[in-house]
Parts: sequence; C-alpha cells; structure tokens
Amino acid sequence: MTDQFELTEDQLAIQDAARKFTADRITPFAAEWDEKHIFPRDTIKEAADLGFAAIYVSEESGGIGLGRLEAALIMEAMAYGCPSTSAFISIHNMAAWMIDTFGSDDLKSRYLPDLVTMDKIASYCLTEPGSGSDAAALKTKAVLDGDHYVVNGSKQFISGAGANDVYVTMVRTGEDGPKGISCLVIDKDTPGVSFGANEKKLGWHSQPTAQVIFDNARIPVANRVGAEGDGFRFAMMGLDGGRLNIGACSLGGAQRCLDEAITYTNDRKQFGKRISDFQNTQFMLADMATDLEAARALLYLAAAKVTANAPDKTKFAAMAKRLSTDSGSKIVNDALQLFGGYGYLQDYPIERFWRDLRVHSILEGTNQVMRMIVAREMLRQ
Repeated sequence: MTDQFELTEDQLAIQDAARKFTADRITPFAAEWDEKHIFPRDTIKEAADLGFAAIYVSEESGGIGLGRLEAALIMEAMAYGCPSTSAFISIHNMAAWMIDTFGSDDLKSRYLPDLVTMDKIASYCLTEPGSGSDAAALKTKAVLDGDHYVVNGSKQFISGAGANDVYVTMVRTGEDGPKGISCLVIDKDTPGVSFGANEKKLGWHSQPTAQVIFDNARIPVANRVGAEGDGFRFAMMGLDGGRLNIGACSLGGAQRCLDEAITYTNDRKQFGKRISDFQNTQFMLADMATDLEAARALLYLAAAKVTANAPDKTKFAAMAKRLSTDSGSKIVNDALQLFGGYGYLQDYPIERFWRDLRVHSILEGTNQVMRMIVAREMLRQ
C-alpha cells in the first residue's frame, strides 16, 4: 500500500546528489552571498556538471531528460541551502525547456549546447511594468520587418537581467489578448537591448533582478520559438513547471528552518528546562512538520501529473504552488518565533529564509491567482 508513495532508487539517487552538492557548494556560502549580494555564477555553473541546468531538456538535446518530480526533488534539495540560488536555476531550466520543446532544430542547435553546460545562462521574460498577473495584456511589441522582428518595450522583475546571456521573451506580434503573443529568443548583446539598475529587494540577494529594455532591437525571425501566436500557450505551460519548482523551493527552505528550530529548541533553556520540553513548543513543531509533509505530498502528486500531461495538471500545479508557498512562509515564520530575538539576527539563517520565501507567494502567479485558476478549473467540469 505504501509503495506508491515511495521514491524510486533513481529518484533517491538524484535527491542524494542534489543534497550533497548543496551541502558542499551552497550551504556554507549562502549567508555571504546574501549579505554581500554576490551572484555565484561559478557555483551555478557547477550545478550544470550534474545536469541541473537541463533537468527536463531531452537527452537528444544534451539534457538529462527527467520528469517534474525529479526536478522538484533537486530544487527542494538546493533550496535547503539557498532558495534564491535554487529558484534562479529553476528559471534557467524553464527557458531551456521551452527552446527544446517548442523550438526549431536550428534554434535548438544554436542555443541548447551552451545552455545545457551553462556556458550561457537564460532568463525568462514575461512580466512587464503594466502587466503582472494579467500577463495576456503585455505590451512589448514585435513588428515584422523582412526577416527580422523590430522589438520595443520592457520587461520587469527579470531574474538575471544584465548578467544572463539569453532572454526567452514573450512579445506581442498580433492582436490584443493571448492569441497575439509570440516567443522570441533574444541575445544580451543585441543592439537595442539594455538593462535597468539592479532592484533593491527584500530577499533573493544572490541573484540580480532588473528591467530588460528593448529599443528597436532587431531579432531574426529564425529566433522565434514555434509559430506566431503560440507564445502565451508556451508561457502558461512553462509556468506549470515553474510553479512546482518554486513550491519545491519553499519546501526546501521550510525544511531547513524546521531542522534549525528543532536543534535550537533542544539546546536553548528557559525557566530551567529546554524550550523543546514546553508543550507549546512541541505543538508548534508538530504543526510545522505536519503542514510541511502535507504540502510536499500535494506537490509531488502535482509534479507527477504535469509529467504525465494529465488533464488536471494545471489545477494541481496551482494548488500545490499555493499550499507549498503559503505553508513554507508560515513554517519559516514560526521557526523565527521559536528562535525569539535571535531569529531576527543575521547571525542565524532563519531571517534570510524568511526574506527569501516571502516572494514565492507572488511570483509564478500570485497565490490569489492560483486560487482563481483552481476555481476556474473546478467550475469548468
């Protein structure tokens, strides 16, 4: 009966590899990356040596061709050390997957070899200053001019903007609404492409975030992913996986803070006994662990559905993202409370995870939008 809920030997091996990489190359350095706003490009590139830059890129294209559950295991493991760095690698994977899944053979041959090795790193560009949750209202325009598109507009809150080499970008090539959106692969050094100043963020300090600005940038038609008008569909399919990954990052961060809270409350004494001996502490820890396992079970189920292309995959991805990110933030907040005043200090990792996980309920679709998606899919039945 329980076998269906067990990870396979291969999945356990993947999880173990990700955990070892995290313990060796992420966890010891994450606090410094956060404090000094260091973008750890070399460490991120090392993740590519394990295949983590092309997790669900096909083996034919040089990736490791895994499913969404395996990707979630990897993201969760890396987020145990640094949610910001894990989420950054997730975004690169989304962009590489989009090129591999929907791009022409020519486009794949030109971009994927460098993306798989992370000799080049990719950003995903959908959000704009005036269109966040309402992504179908995007205004960045691409006008056909011979064998090029002339692109004008800007993208907002782009992870890796200015540092990354490739930008998988949603643009408007036709009518208003989702059917007028196409997808272009744009190189950093294209004339007319520039970047805003790095945003000063609450968390996610280990990755740069900025605007991407297009001013008459000429992009070859050969750099279009799929047909005109297919971009929004690709973007939404990509977000199913992105939501799973960001949920997994919340699980990893929450697990780290739960573990830290258990250690701390076992060591810290007040009123003559360990904090962990108080029933209130035990109840808090029990609820944190229960909420974490419930969110993890739903996320793993949703990942299996996305891999299998199940009819209800989008509903489950939205449900899992909402529950994992809300639960993750609450668990970290409770861990900070258990640490008391020390949890508020940068000497301990809790406050960093509290800041990093806060954005997870906003990006990849706000958790209010996740509720809208779930309700829409339910009422459609």
